[in-house]
Amino acid sequence: MQKEILEYLGADWDRVQNLIHGALYSDIDLLNTTNDNLLSHSGKMLRPVLTLLMAKAVGGNATECSCRYAAATELLHNATLLHDDVADESLERRGVPTVNATLGANAAVLVGDFWLARAVEMVLASKDDHDNVVNLFSKTLVDLAEGEMLQLEKASSADTQDKDYFRIIGCKTASLFEAACESAAVSVNAPDEYRQAARAYAHAAGVAFQIKDDILDYAGNAQLGKPLGIDLKEQKITLPLLCAMQGSPREAEIRGMIRDIHDHPEYCDEVRAFVEERGGVEMAAARLDGFIEQAERSLDVLPDSKARTFLVELVRFNAFRNV
Repeated sequence: MQKEILEYLGADWDRVQNLIHGALYSDIDLLNTTNDNLLSHSGKMLRPVLTLLMAKAVGGNATECSCRYAAATELLHNATLLHDDVADESLERRGVPTVNATLGANAAVLVGDFWLARAVEMVLASKDDHDNVVNLFSKTLVDLAEGEMLQLEKASSADTQDKDYFRIIGCKTASLFEAACESAAVSVNAPDEYRQAARAYAHAAGVAFQIKDDILDYAGNAQLGKPLGIDLKEQKITLPLLCAMQGSPREAEIRGMIRDIHDHPEYCDEVRAFVEERGGVEMAAARLDGFIEQAERSLDVLPDSKARTFLVELVRFNAFRNV
């Protein structure tokens, strides 16, 4: 499906790629080499894809500003990953060593800052009256910081509830999806009804995407290259565990294990077994289906188009993706 989507996006996708590469060029050899290595392992690039598809779905065609906003979402997303790897002390991402592992935490923060600055420049260089878009990206930056801090707070207390979980993933994942899709609507001067639809789709799709990632942390296949059990090791209580604990007399005990998991790494296997026995993954998958349906319904106001079809297919893909 990804190949078909990129072929459909055509010259617009090429333009986004060129914008990203151009933004990251530096005459500092170490920085340039590091950026090139990061780009060669850039993952699915889902956010810029969503930006271009939404621009076409609500406006018929993407514009130069659509491409700039798409590039900015990818730059900002990777900046947050670089910073996250430092905060989480991660040594590997997408099957390769992180900048944190190869150059150290200080360098990883600086490279992340560089990507962040280039993202801001990309938005500001738009020919649009971009105040609305600047506000969108500014809100996302605030959301990302607040979401990360709330997650850290809850990791130490192990008292995460449903509302905390959905606020965290709303801030850390859905917020950038929203900036991607709503900026796309702004870039083509879409009517308010379409802009609201873009935002609603993005929020539900972002939540669905993160729920699936959290499910894969329990039910993924190690052969696919995704490490399992990382969330538990980082004391993160995500939806599969929240679902498993509902109505369980062991809830207090399990939360105590999460608090002590750094001293007792063997608790990881016991908590995973608890989630499996209680059907936590299956219950989380049912919640995931609800957000997928919500994202699809939000697009009902848009005219039929290939772009809209792809947006539906992308959010449905969360039901069965393995990476």
